[in-house]
Amino acid sequence: MARFVAHVPLRWTDQDAYRHLNHARAVTLLEEARIDLFFDAASASGVGGFATGLLVVELGVRYRRQITYRPEPLLVEMWVDQVRAASFRISYALHDGASESDPVAIEATTGMALFDLESQRPRRITGDERAFLEKWGEA
Repeated sequence: MARFVAHVPLRWTDQDAYRHLNHARAVTLLEEARIDLFFDAASASGVGGFATGLLVVELGVRYRRQITYRPEPLLVEMWVDQVRAASFRISYALHDGASESDPVAIEATTGMALFDLESQRPRRITGDERAFLEKWGEA
């Protein structure tokens, strides 16, 4: 399976009162990694449709270990494990460090829907978008 890898910065303000990564900020780090894949990498591949309307419709997060502040970025691996007509699901492994050999601290999934902002309705995935999703899908 191909996994997209993103590095996300950990900020001092991402900590909670116990000096660990705040749960809401953890979801923001996953969002930043998702932007790298579906806005930056997709656009660089000539697939711009994700940037015109992509909504989170479901979120699941499992915290496996606490993350304390450090100046180095965290590594997030992402892959697509489900594709439907107008939606797909992304799985994440957020590591407690900048390397794939660092332990996984957070496992998560987000259900995503393509959305036409003008008509305010979901839309179907195009052939180019499907091919991009399959590039990062389970083998």
